Amino acid sequence: MLRSDIPRIPQFFLANAQQPKRVENALRVGTLFRSAPHPLSQLLQLCGHSTLQVLGSTNPDPSADHPDSTWICAFTDPKASLPSFSSCGCPASTIQVIVFDRPSPSQMQYLSLTPMSLALGDKAFGSEDAFPNPSVDEETQSERARKAKLITKLGLHTVVRHSPTPKELLLPTILNQINCSSEMAQLIAKNAPLLGTRPKRSLSVGERVVESATTLWDHFFRMVWYFLVVWVYPVITRGFVVGLICHRVVAEVILRVLEWRFRPDSLALKDALATAQQVDIRLQQFCYWPIQYLTLRRRKDEWESITDRHPEYIRFYNSLWLVANDVIIGIAVGSYIIDNAEWVASQINIVLSDWTVEGLRNMIVWLTDAPAGLKLNNELANFLGALFIWVIDYWRECVSGLQPYLPHVIYFVGFSSFAGATMPISLFSDLLSILTVHIYCFYTASARIFHWQLTIIVSLFHLFRGKKHNVLRNRIDSCDYDLDQLLLGTILFTLLSFLLPTVIVFYLTFTAARMAIVFLKAALDTLLACLNHFPLFALMLRVKDSRRLPGGVLFQLQDTPSVASRFAHSRDDPLCSYVSLESIPLSLRAMFDQYFQLGYRIRKHYLSPRVVLCLSTGQFLPPLDRKSLYSLQYSMLPAQRAGVYEVWERLTEPTSAVTQDSIKIPNGGLLHRRQRPKTQ
Repeated sequence: MLRSDIPRIPQFFLANAQQPKRVENALRVGTLFRSAPHPLSQLLQLCGHSTLQVLGSTNPDPSADHPDSTWICAFTDPKASLPSFSSCGCPASTIQVIVFDRPSPSQMQYLSLTPMSLALGDKAFGSEDAFPNPSVDEETQSERARKAKLITKLGLHTVVRHSPTPKELLLPTILNQINCSSEMAQLIAKNAPLLGTRPKRSLSVGERVVESATTLWDHFFRMVWYFLVVWVYPVITRGFVVGLICHRVVAEVILRVLEWRFRPDSLALKDALATAQQVDIRLQQFCYWPIQYLTLRRRKDEWESITDRHPEYIRFYNSLWLVANDVIIGIAVGSYIIDNAEWVASQINIVLSDWTVEGLRNMIVWLTDAPAGLKLNNELANFLGALFIWVIDYWRECVSGLQPYLPHVIYFVGFSSFAGATMPISLFSDLLSILTVHIYCFYTASARIFHWQLTIIVSLFHLFRGKKHNVLRNRIDSCDYDLDQLLLGTILFTLLSFLLPTVIVFYLTFTAARMAIVFLKAALDTLLACLNHFPLFALMLRVKDSRRLPGGVLFQLQDTPSVASRFAHSRDDPLCSYVSLESIPLSLRAMFDQYFQLGYRIRKHYLSPRVVLCLSTGQFLPPLDRKSLYSLQYSMLPAQRAGVYEVWERLTEPTSAVTQDSIKIPNGGLLHRRQRPKTQ
């Protein structure tokens, strides 16, 4: 509730009409804050105030005198959904009532001005240390700089710029007060009986017997709890911590091997192989889970209204859920592959031999003999065809030597599926790259030949015009040629022009085969991204309880006359306006924002005018680097992982349940340890 005559909005408490002064005194001395589970200063600091104060009373007696003329009186009616407000002796003023559904901290509901981020704050899109593609990064940075300049210029053309009002500046603090209102109300309601008079009498005989029996049972339970916490719990936790540290050491060694580079500008093993990249992701997730668990465990030592760890909670359980689903799907896929390994091996052998060897060989033979009625140069077509067929025959011999081992490879892929469905997909992606390396070589060779021939034809065309390309100034200048130079240029231009269709036919064939393989690998990498990073837990929360995924707030003005008509007002009553405050759930566009960025990068790399220019001129089109493809999967991992010693310190630090001098028992008390006297 906001008042226009109060410059700063305090957190308030509406007292009962029968005891407003007693409530105010209880707030001052802290009677209503007894038995708080956590320090009250955490909530007060979050709300921006040091104390609470009474702002008014509910359903007061009209004939009674109010202790403070600035208080606000609230009147409720069972037939009305909203209360009515009036001034308690002060002149008429304007009151703005904010109506909202109180968020439940126990269910991790809260209000926020900014949308929740499902990615870590220190992770920009694509911030892993993979070796970048300079052209992609330069274009991205230049595009961002251009948009930033446009936004700056647009801000300079603003006609009127209003400075934020004090209420607008206090809006984040007010939302924090709303988030803390539930726990504060529960604490005050728990201590509300302390405001009345408490009759004092001696205990009866039966009550004394029950109390002594209860005290004896509590003493026995404390001893059992002391034994479990002091002797059993430390042994179990220390063994579990030692196991985690051993796993962390082994994972660190493997990660160092995957990240090792022969030279600073060379690719690491995880940047070259999809399987190594997947192993790196899984190991980094396993290394980060203990840190995430310890971070979430601190929520027990704080008020539930502190919401800075809620995104980490969603990221942690989303990662666990994805890994569990990955393992379940992988077990099903692996069982099928192992049970049908021979049939799977035969089908893969048929596909490889029919498409990548025999099919490609028949296509080259068809190109050497007037394909589709095209008149090609027979000598050049036969030469190129014989060269490519010789390579294919040699590759077929190599592949035929590996066919007996193919069932064993399928068994290995099947057993690797028990580590998750992402492992066979990664292995299949690497096998696809290895078994189609001859197509990559054909594409590279035909692209180089086509590009060199096209470049020479363009240079000879400038020769006919009396021009030449100035390499130093990168421009076309005039030039005088001799007759012999013109004659030689004419012969070469004619020769290369008639040979160009033959080269184009071979170039288009291998380019189509190469692009099909590239798109298949991009589809596999996208499937890996979905299995590793799909916001499944966030989608479930949005369907179940959208208030746990805030994407902003919405203010809506209510129909004030219809609300006020239910109550009888005097002329001195303040003018009230009712505004509803609602939480906007996180949009699907924001949840899948990084998928949109990934799709934008794939489209920009493969479906852009630059790609068409490269394909039409024979320039080499490199595949999209793994930094752009796997940056989505690294967005939920820290930029710098914690070291082994840091993990050991975090795991062995004393918890809130067991401290150096005391032990927390289930009923909320502390059992202090007795120190033995030192012997002289």
